[in-house]
Amino acid sequence: MNIYRSHVLVCGGTGCTSSGSKQIQKEFEEQLKANGLENEVKLVQTGCFGLCALGPVVVVYPEGAFYSRVKPEDVAEIVSEHLLKGRIVTRLLYDETVADKEVKPLDEVNFYKKQMRIALRNCGVINPENIDEYIAVDGYKALHKVLTEMTPEGVIDEILKSGLRGRGGAGFPTGRKWSFARASVGDKKYVCCNADEGDPGAFMDRSVLEGDPHSVIEAMAIAAYAIGSDEGFIYIRAEYPIAVQRLQIAIDQARDYGLLGKNIFGTDFSFDLHLRLGAGAFVCGEETALMTSIEGKRGEPRPRPPFPAIKGLFGKPTILNNVETYANITAIINNGADWFNTIGTEKSRGTKVFALGGKINNTGLVEVPMGTTLREIIEEIGGGIPNGKKFKAAQTGGPSGGCIPASLIDTPIDYDSLMAIGSMMGSGGLIVMDEDTCMVDIAKFFLEFTVDESCGKCAPCRVGTRRLLDILTKITEGNGTMEDLDKLEELCMAIKSSALCGLGQTAPNPVLSTLRYFRDEYEAHVRDKKCPAGVCKKLLEYYIQPDKCKGCSLCSRQCPVGAISGEIKSPFTIDSSKCIKCGACMETCKFGAIIKR
Repeated sequence: MNIYRSHVLVCGGTGCTSSGSKQIQKEFEEQLKANGLENEVKLVQTGCFGLCALGPVVVVYPEGAFYSRVKPEDVAEIVSEHLLKGRIVTRLLYDETVADKEVKPLDEVNFYKKQMRIALRNCGVINPENIDEYIAVDGYKALHKVLTEMTPEGVIDEILKSGLRGRGGAGFPTGRKWSFARASVGDKKYVCCNADEGDPGAFMDRSVLEGDPHSVIEAMAIAAYAIGSDEGFIYIRAEYPIAVQRLQIAIDQARDYGLLGKNIFGTDFSFDLHLRLGAGAFVCGEETALMTSIEGKRGEPRPRPPFPAIKGLFGKPTILNNVETYANITAIINNGADWFNTIGTEKSRGTKVFALGGKINNTGLVEVPMGTTLREIIEEIGGGIPNGKKFKAAQTGGPSGGCIPASLIDTPIDYDSLMAIGSMMGSGGLIVMDEDTCMVDIAKFFLEFTVDESCGKCAPCRVGTRRLLDILTKITEGNGTMEDLDKLEELCMAIKSSALCGLGQTAPNPVLSTLRYFRDEYEAHVRDKKCPAGVCKKLLEYYIQPDKCKGCSLCSRQCPVGAISGEIKSPFTIDSSKCIKCGACMETCKFGAIIKR
């Protein structure tokens, strides 16, 4: 076995892959070979490091040099300077890792120092396509422990004691779900994993599967032992090709090692797994719709009760947890429920992974203890709002969640605190908005999504969400009335109380939360026929400031409808009756003479 003096870790997550990390890896292979270093330097493809906006990311150990936005032409310099001569290429380092010409440890960088990685513990650390690397970081140790030292009831008790709640959105206690399935009588039981991550801006589960697929496989086997199942299904979006590929590789490797299949670890426990690909229907993230889809039918929800723990997949007792929930299981078994109980808050134990996006400097994947405030995530971990803009709101929970205003930025992020202010944890998407965001338009955006994704089975969702969208569209076009605001609230409450599944029941949340915290913006759209943020096109007017216009005519030449006229070296004007509000003139003007109001 080779003893390597250096390890070069290249991010192989979707974000970095899309920006060229495969070419980076190939270039490293060629450069290491050309310099005779292939037996001294180990090249490792990993999962996501978290700082997605800085990809492609390369980290070199033992120094811990964090190279960001690496280009293929940079690789030769890293090899010749860093790996051959021991001189770190500081120009390529992520700037926050540089202190007094030395490399600062990643856990001292703002983005990482308040994080606690449990679900993401192996992402960016191991090669997800190599089962030996997973085993080297205590992989399958928890499965061995439960099969040889614990009873199924003991496993469930440990998960109950840990306080782990489902990370898919509703926050139902995981141990209770397992205990219900354990108590159900059936000749066959199933374990399912929800990897159908459909929220706009969410990529937490995808990153876990791309960076650490064996952690989910191992946890599902533990769950199967706990409830008395011998078969499981992972339902994953077909739009996640890298995650699908690595999951299949991991399943095949686990079978080859005897960690899936018959008589695992020489016991009488047997368990096997199958992948099922979803076609991108958001409603299939709902548990009964997901199971209906696995059965080969149209993905529509079923009435509950009976709940899946009693009658689920193929009519048999079934448990369904999402990827992040499973990613916590082996850590709890290995470290104990008491350890997990020391993290988070009294009613929300452990950590939560968030996909941080929108108007934020550090776009990426973060994992923080429950109870971390929104301010800490946005200002410290996220690095604040770009271009000196003010923070306006954050959307948690995607289309099912709500908007949190700047006045509540010190809210602790946990299940109960978010519910109390009209939002929800959801699966973990966290979209940040600045002062240039129109909250009416945001509510409309999420309603457009849910209308498109509604399966249409129940009238409250099929008809109700469409009616909500019609009213929001009317308001953003300047045709709304004050009565429409009352209609919005009334309709929202009717849909929440009568829709069949979670998609419809939570669809009104973005509307209700924006009405609650940003009613003044709705009223401005209705009373003043103005969009305060300058977003809603039909309420905008483009205007050329005479004192700033140089009469260059560039805006006139760019206007696609001939709405701008004037003479060279004299101020131009815009005919608002012709203007289609495309913004081409404002983008073209070099003197800042054009404004929208």
